[in-house]
Amino acid sequence: MDKESTLSIRQQCALLGVARHRLEQKERQESSDNLEIMKILDKRILDKPTHGVLRMQDFLRQKGYEVNEKRVRRLLRKMGITAIYPKPNLSKLGQAKYIHPYLLRNMAISQVNQVWEIDITYIPMAKGFMYLTAIIDVYSRFVVGWDISN
Repeated sequence: MDKESTLSIRQQCALLGVARHRLEQKERQESSDNLEIMKILDKRILDKPTHGVLRMQDFLRQKGYEVNEKRVRRLLRKMGITAIYPKPNLSKLGQAKYIHPYLLRNMAISQVNQVWEIDITYIPMAKGFMYLTAIIDVYSRFVVGWDISN
């Protein structure tokens, strides 16, 4: 946007197809209280992955934080955390046309570099998360390769 243009800001926004209120909006950072609560929630979900919003709210209240359900729900959504619980119809195949067989079922793993596994996990940081990917040799449990990314 050009503030010294002969066109008004409203006309410039109309030409670009942008709402005027989007010009003034800035990405809001979480408060230090919310960041502290998010760290506590992250530690708790590792211990109790089945706890949902209400149990997390109760846990925070026991710790002395006065939080409501909406705040806890928003912070958990922002962190991408959901409770682990049995989902309905897990045994149904749905629209699967082909079922991939488990190739390692009866395999005897007896030497190095015969089978590798890969795992992805996240590491909590001060302002977000980093993702760690590791490739492990199953026989020796040696980390063959790894990478870290945001």
